[in-house]
Amino acid sequence: MYELRSPTVKRRRIAKELTHLREQAGLTRSAAAKALDMSPGNLGRIENREITARPVVVRAALSLYGVTGEEAEALIELARGAAERGWWQKIKVLPDWFGFYVGLEEEATSIATYESEVVPGLFQTADYARELFRLTTTEDAEIEQKVEARLQRQRILTRESPVRVHAVVNEAVLLRPVGTSSQFKAQLEHLIQISELPNVELQVLPFSSGGHPAMTGPFVLLKFPDAIDGPIVYLDNFTQGQVIEETEQVESYEDAHIRLQNLSKSPSESLARIRDALGSF
Repeated sequence: MYELRSPTVKRRRIAKELTHLREQAGLTRSAAAKALDMSPGNLGRIENREITARPVVVRAALSLYGVTGEEAEALIELARGAAERGWWQKIKVLPDWFGFYVGLEEEATSIATYESEVVPGLFQTADYARELFRLTTTEDAEIEQKVEARLQRQRILTRESPVRVHAVVNEAVLLRPVGTSSQFKAQLEHLIQISELPNVELQVLPFSSGGHPAMTGPFVLLKFPDAIDGPIVYLDNFTQGQVIEETEQVESYEDAHIRLQNLSKSPSESLARIRDALGSF
């Protein structure tokens, strides 16, 4: 079994396993909570990964559900790891809802994303990110911490066993300058460099394609090394993020991304379009 790194994914795994084992044991949440001497609400928060289950609680739950031996010890060790803090949890300016996403992103083996207005965060230069944050943040110190966090996220592109990214960006991303002309040119040049990484595929969705299946907004689809963790779709806005896990809904986004790829320029044509845009600034 793949060794999990991210405490966020460990917490998600524990929550899914405990829920599955309780249901397999034929216990309602209320009955299990009573036997574990806790409120159904607290058990619900554990199963919904709102809080991290302490190893002692996991051990008691597994005993109740009839799970012993190596399987139990593996899950208890996972619970210990879930209580650790990832680097993103130490950056106070990142809201919890986005920190949860970063914890998932850290473990992902593949990312499929569509962006309509901005360069994907994993592909942004420091200057481009800084100018974006200035639109919504006034404190310079807070802006710099957010920029630092964004750059740290990008290490998953070049680490050992890097994440595979397939990004589709609306043509508007190449035409909407952010920052000074020189800063935006540097961002476009960086996009060209990023697209040359063997684990990155970048496509431009041209205006000439007309309507498309993601006109309601951008999205990110993450997949993980173990099938048990299941893929997720992440959506966000100014004030909150949403994780979608229901299989049918995730498959709809997978289908949408495939359709976007088919409507977009090929990677080589997209690279030529970025170079063309670069020449206009």
